[in-house]
Amino acid sequence: MSLSQARLQEERKQWRKDHPFGFYAKPVRTNNGVLDIKKWECGIPGKDKTIWASGLFKLEVTFPDGKFTPPLFHPNVYPSGTVCLSILNEDEGWKPAITIREILLGIQSLLDEPNQESPAQAEAYTLFKKDRAAYERKIKQVVRENPAP
Repeated sequence: MSLSQARLQEERKQWRKDHPFGFYAKPVRTNNGVLDIKKWECGIPGKDKTIWASGLFKLEVTFPDGKFTPPLFHPNVYPSGTVCLSILNEDEGWKPAITIREILLGIQSLLDEPNQESPAQAEAYTLFKKDRAAYERKIKQVVRENPAP
C-alpha cells in the first residue's frame, strides 16, 4: 500500500469516528467491489442561515480534485462541475496533509462566499456581480433541486 493510500485509509477511519453534521464522505467501490481509496463520494450541506441552507450537494473527490455531480451553478465551479479552490489545486494551496474534512468545509464556505478573484463559470459569475437578486433566485432553485434528506 502506498503512503497516500495509507493516509487515506487513516482519514477514512477518522471520518467514520467524527465528521461534521450533515456531511458524508466515503470511498467508492470499483465494479468488482474493491474500495477505491483515492475516489470518494461526498455530500456537502448548505450552511444554515444562507441561501444554500437545506440543500445537499454531491461532490466526487478523486484526490486532490473535487467535482460536483451534477455540475453546480456557482461562480467558482466550472461548467464540468470541477471546483476552483486553491486547496484542491496542486499548483496552489493543495498539500497531502489537507484532510477531507478541511476540503469539504472549505467548499461549504465557498458556496456562500464565492472567490470573485477566481471565476470559473461566466454565467454564474456575471449574475453574482451584476444582479444579486437574480443570482439568489437561481441558487434557491438549485437548492430545491438538491434537497437535504
